[in-house]
Amino acid sequence: MKTTGRAAASLALVALSTAAAFAQEAAAPAAAPAPALDTGNTAWMLTSTALVLMMTIPGLALFYGGMVRKKNVLATIMQSFAITCLVTVLWFMFGYSLAFSDGGGLNKFVGGFSKFFHHGITTATLWAPGVANIPEFVFSMFQMTFAIITPALIAGAFAERMKFSALLIFMGLWLVFVYAPIAHWVWGGGFLGAAGVLDFAGGTVVHINAGVAGLVCALVLGKREGYGTTNMAPHNLVYSVIGASLLWVGWFGFNAGSELAADGLAGAAMMNTQVATAAAALAWMFAEWIVAKKPSVLGIISGAVAGLVAVTPASGFVNPTGAFIIGLIAGVVCYLSAVKLKHAFGYDDSLDAFGVHGVGGVVGALLTGALADPAINALGKDASVGTQVYGIVFTILWTAIATFVILFIVKALVGLRPSSQEEVEGLDVTQHGEVVP
Repeated sequence: MKTTGRAAASLALVALSTAAAFAQEAAAPAAAPAPALDTGNTAWMLTSTALVLMMTIPGLALFYGGMVRKKNVLATIMQSFAITCLVTVLWFMFGYSLAFSDGGGLNKFVGGFSKFFHHGITTATLWAPGVANIPEFVFSMFQMTFAIITPALIAGAFAERMKFSALLIFMGLWLVFVYAPIAHWVWGGGFLGAAGVLDFAGGTVVHINAGVAGLVCALVLGKREGYGTTNMAPHNLVYSVIGASLLWVGWFGFNAGSELAADGLAGAAMMNTQVATAAAALAWMFAEWIVAKKPSVLGIISGAVAGLVAVTPASGFVNPTGAFIIGLIAGVVCYLSAVKLKHAFGYDDSLDAFGVHGVGGVVGALLTGALADPAINALGKDASVGTQVYGIVFTILWTAIATFVILFIVKALVGLRPSSQEEVEGLDVTQHGEVVP
């Protein structure tokens, strides 16, 4: 009986211990599941990345190529293509890390070195775990396409008058010392993003940045040979229309892709992009019709690009009515800046990189602060024009100063312009040994 009693007591203790263990397990919170790849978001970002790359080659290459004179068309297209190749390599090596890694004590201003050559990134590494859940390789590729088109846009300001060797050195230095830091300021954890500057897809990082750099280049290089006396009309506007159309389609990846997810906000950004672009194209067309008495093909496609530029920072913050207002204002303002302001001040912004991208980027950034709708994006509740001005001013100052310094470094190394005779003969044959028959 004693043996049986002790056995029963032991069994009771085991049962009580087991029950207590089960109770503890039930009381403990379930471990959070590890972040998993979101295949829907990833598929959209793969698509967006391809769309944005298409914006530069062939979109921008054709848009710019059609607007220059025939003797410079190959050189102009070559610039877009070569920049695509150069920036790809530099972004892989240094640019991504400087823009999107932790810079430690300098993180307000620039990223660190930890992801040079994409060190530490694997196929299992996710960007924004718990939010977008896309592969970091895809995020880097997407951002690479932004880094590609930004310096390519600058080339429009000095089209037909920069040496190819100078262009390559300038663009490489500009990517590392201008684009990457500003991308970090706004999107990579830097001081502008922390201050609440809103830039959904690149109004400051891409367009103000490129436009201001283009203006500095145009001023430092001076005017094209024969500017004001020689006919410099576009040689093939059909190329430019095709290029503008590719830019328009690719811009859906640019703006809607910047949500990093296939969701309702991406849909709003897409709708806003379409509405603003169409409104700006019509606004430019009618403004030109009133002033110059005829609506031109170059005018309507330039207006469309102005709308694309202006809605870029606002695309994920405003509602479609706000996008419509942005498009109307941008179309008229950019027409005046590209046609009237340029001639009033006498600078040679060859293809209106500053007139459309610089001015359009400023218009869009300011109107983002005024028109942001919290019902579209909760981040819009703290939007203000003052904060946007803060971001615009810092972007302009750094871009202008750094671009100026880089130009003089390049000038000391290889010179900036070909000889007057080479420029008159055309960059196709003098820089590349080729001509369009």
